[in-house]
Amino acid sequence: MALNIQTKREREKAMVSEMIELYCRKRHGRKDGLCPECAALAAYAGQRSDKCPFMETKTFCSNCRVHCYQSDMREKIRAVMRFSGPRMIFRHPAAAVRHVLETKREKKRLEKCNET
Repeated sequence: MALNIQTKREREKAMVSEMIELYCRKRHGRKDGLCPECAALAAYAGQRSDKCPFMETKTFCSNCRVHCYQSDMREKIRAVMRFSGPRMIFRHPAAAVRHVLETKREKKRLEKCNET
């Protein structure tokens, strides 16, 4: 089971890094690498994923009951997600479709839990 959690953690970190890279390239005009602000956000997001105690059962941070990001970093990552999320369908179609399906599945599960 630990291998699956580690694989999930690495996949999440890679996807977030990809989204931050896309955001930085389009919003900050970076051709190579990340600007210092985006590099700091990527490092912070990686640390948060490494320390996440809910990795085994969680779907996405936005669905988590505990928000471990500091408020300023949470706003930055939200901006990245809002910008990069819709564009990921062109960069990683399978990952984007998986994300939509998992989001819908999680919303149904949460609705069912709230009804009981």
